[in-house]
Amino acid sequence: MHIVADENIPLLNEFFADFGEITLVEGRSMTAADVADADILLVRSVTRVDAQLLAGSKVKFVGTATIGTDHIDQDYLQEAGIGFKSAPGCNAQAVVDYVLSALSVLVDERGIGFTDVSVGIVGVGNVGLLLRRRLEEMGVTVLAVDPFKDPEEVGELVTLDEALQADVVTLHTPLTRDGEHPTWHLIDKQRLAQMKPDASLINAGRGAVVDNAALLEHMQNNRDFEAILDVWENEPELDLNLMHRCLLATPHIAGYSLDGKMRGTEYVYQGLCEFFGLPVRRKLAQFLPEPGVKRVNFSDQVPVHQALRTAIRAAYEIRVDDGVMRTAMKRSDNLKATFDHLRKHYPLRRDIPTLRVGVPAKCHDLHEALSAAGFDVRTK
Repeated sequence: MHIVADENIPLLNEFFADFGEITLVEGRSMTAADVADADILLVRSVTRVDAQLLAGSKVKFVGTATIGTDHIDQDYLQEAGIGFKSAPGCNAQAVVDYVLSALSVLVDERGIGFTDVSVGIVGVGNVGLLLRRRLEEMGVTVLAVDPFKDPEEVGELVTLDEALQADVVTLHTPLTRDGEHPTWHLIDKQRLAQMKPDASLINAGRGAVVDNAALLEHMQNNRDFEAILDVWENEPELDLNLMHRCLLATPHIAGYSLDGKMRGTEYVYQGLCEFFGLPVRRKLAQFLPEPGVKRVNFSDQVPVHQALRTAIRAAYEIRVDDGVMRTAMKRSDNLKATFDHLRKHYPLRRDIPTLRVGVPAKCHDLHEALSAAGFDVRTK
């Protein structure tokens, strides 16, 4: 079989070489001509998969190594008899790590601890639910909203108006324009006005869930309002004025941990095997390297808040990605190419649970706090 794949999907040869020839294509510029002779198409979120791309092709199966599916016309795939597999939850841990690192910066900016802020979670899917569990176990007050979820499955839910009253609001919804609860510009001028004047908005979901022009105007009129954005409207050609006003700005990499990306490839591989009735012969554990940072040790003198902040940033330091993006965009004469370059060449990053943390046996509060954040805590 012939496989056409986005060149940025990791472990393509390791997982898919047994299926046949693999042709690598730049995902954002993929055309119908690129996939005309393909039996299998593997993409990420930058490729729109619909009739315009696939009509007349030989494609029998489409896989996207991402949790989001708004770039896929699933109705068309079903009508055309084309198999489909996405990777829900593959990078949930990575996005949670991103939010935790962002929160660590926010609380430092304000000179408070994690438990001194309330967090509104909009969207309690794979990412939102894992984040909720982490934060609540850390002692953070959570206000969660999701009209599609059952409170018996995801915990107590509030209205969007109530969630917007939190100190920090973080968005984890798909991008939808239709239906009873569309999310396009869910956070618009009116809803921004509902938030606290000194609130913080984190968007690591889909760029157009926030009206970016309204957000910039709101921040220009409310000096204490902060935004942390990983996703942008009109991406990859983002608004530089908005980027400069954000507390933290990153190039759509919240879910880009090595574990998350590789897990996405594994999920699609498993779906492909199931579709063609073939045995699953490859496991992610065969290919994951050793973490760059393997262990952090704390003494019995370290305060819990300081240990949490240090461990989170040892696993993932969001300020590095922010600095790299700002420098690259400032020097760029082609924002689109620079944005895509930052994503394509994103450095190795591992999930929080891969970091082992050593704490003294008598420090029970420290052990509990670090375990709640997801670390592999060992007593010493």
